[in-house]
Amino acid sequence: MNTHRIRRPQVEDAAAIHDLVSACDLAVLGHVDTTLEDIADELVEPEFDRDTDGWLAEDSDGRPVGWAWACRKGDSDNVDVEVLVRPGTEGLSAGLWALVLGRAKEIAAELGHSGATVDIGVYRADEGKRAEAEAKGFQPATSFHRMRIDFTAPPAPPEPLPGLTLHTGEDEEVRRQAHLVHQEGFADHFGFIKVDYDAWYERRTAQSVNDWSQLIVARVDGEPAAMLHANNAFVPDEDCGYVGTLATLPAYRGRGLGRHLLLRAFAADAARGRKGTILHVDSNNTTPALGLYTSAGMRPVMVIDVWRRRV
Repeated sequence: MNTHRIRRPQVEDAAAIHDLVSACDLAVLGHVDTTLEDIADELVEPEFDRDTDGWLAEDSDGRPVGWAWACRKGDSDNVDVEVLVRPGTEGLSAGLWALVLGRAKEIAAELGHSGATVDIGVYRADEGKRAEAEAKGFQPATSFHRMRIDFTAPPAPPEPLPGLTLHTGEDEEVRRQAHLVHQEGFADHFGFIKVDYDAWYERRTAQSVNDWSQLIVARVDGEPAAMLHANNAFVPDEDCGYVGTLATLPAYRGRGLGRHLLLRAFAADAARGRKGTILHVDSNNTTPALGLYTSAGMRPVMVIDVWRRRV
């Protein structure tokens, strides 16, 4: 008989949860794709309440065998969820799915919505989880490609553009301009929920991988036009820089600003001694971002599909 104890997670559980997630990664990918820092950041995500939104399942020996959570996105009806069960564990998955879907509906109701739009990310290689999501009523919504470039030689910084100046995020005015560009530049992107500056700033500050010096705002003739925010998310496991956000205001698209910032990020990562640069791109992006990245020398190395359903 399978007996599992399910409790709320604590910040101190990060290492134990990481051990569980690593086992799941290894079974699907053949390598660990999640760092301890990733898990630690999940547990202190400002929009995630450990007392209501997460569940850690343990076996009779106290070993974590299941990890599930639901996390709101601003004040929207969109809720991200995750369900992970240690390979070989029986009789647990269905209960965790029920918990996260029930909590997603509760979150939406608490925010004044009649239902929730629930998203879960699934590695393309994870046939078992894909089948589970489909059985729970989820359908494919979009796909994110992980793109990577490896530096075989130091990449050259881009040539200057007329009227372009670059400014880093240690300054609050620059951060506020970056927030503005991000919110407007991503307005039509899949799953994007606009948030005010304080929430935007709080979430990034809570991330252990954040580095405000890697936030760049591009101004054209003194006006904010584009932004790039890189961080250290892939330094511990891949020794690569990571472009978390790259956005251009609609009025400034087609001028090469995104490419300029991307090439600058490559050069900056190389100067830091990184092996390369990584980013994720939505294959259904409303702008031709995938073509930009491949033309700059990046290649796809992984696909993560987003599955969606209403509850």
